[in-house]
Amino acid sequence: MIWITAAIIIILILLFFIFCYYQNNKLDVTEYEIKSDRVKNDIKIVHLSDFHSKPFKAVLEKTGAEKPDIICITGDFINDKGRNRQKMLDYGRKLTNIAPVYYITGNHERRLDDFGRLMKELEETGFTVLLNKLKKTENVTILGLDENQADFSDYKARKKGTFKYKDMSRYFRELERAENFRLVLSHFPENFEGIKEVNYSQYDFDLQLSGHAHGGQWIMPFIGPLFSPGQGVLPKYARGSFGDRPKLIVSRGLGNSEFPLRLFNHPEIVIVNIKKIPD
Repeated sequence: MIWITAAIIIILILLFFIFCYYQNNKLDVTEYEIKSDRVKNDIKIVHLSDFHSKPFKAVLEKTGAEKPDIICITGDFINDKGRNRQKMLDYGRKLTNIAPVYYITGNHERRLDDFGRLMKELEETGFTVLLNKLKKTENVTILGLDENQADFSDYKARKKGTFKYKDMSRYFRELERAENFRLVLSHFPENFEGIKEVNYSQYDFDLQLSGHAHGGQWIMPFIGPLFSPGQGVLPKYARGSFGDRPKLIVSRGLGNSEFPLRLFNHPEIVIVNIKKIPD
């Protein structure tokens, strides 16, 4: 009887670990379509976010199979411990072999002591690093924001109600002069319309891509996403899309940071197909 009980316990433990592995590694692909008269040709964007130093082989394979025109990475590519740094740089080179990569920082990269050196290393891999900068291409103008607003002291300030968000209006005003499709990369989805005077949705652009929220980490039936740093319990901007124009699309991300388990919230690749409206 003891051996049977022990065998059942071992099987249950094994099943639990298999379940956890599946939750953390089963890759979901979510597609969106946007119609626009601001593009000369159709564009396919692969949006990747929050790797947290995980060189995700399946993501590389799926991204390659999609044959995107551009790849956008919205922060936390490498975590704040610098784990797997060289592996992630090598991984980044493989991504640039697929399509041009446009990258912005997340809060994790910003916590690294050698932040400037990392940005240089990422540029050397072929990433276009956008720190409050615009990049103009034939079909799209990309504004990459470096908000640097999620240090541990910032979280404390939010709880006290003393945190002050950066005014990004100068960069949006510059973006508004672009005549083609206007794309914003921001790590923090709540900045779209969840903050007051300096929210991004007040500006004239087409699409914002964001991550950070990890889909709420756990997504519970009938409840939804449970928690996100910066938004707290039951976060609104944790997944999916919001608005029409401008539109926000939030990636559930790919890796984990401090908390090791996703629940009913698989890693996600976001594909955005921008379709030209015929003249």
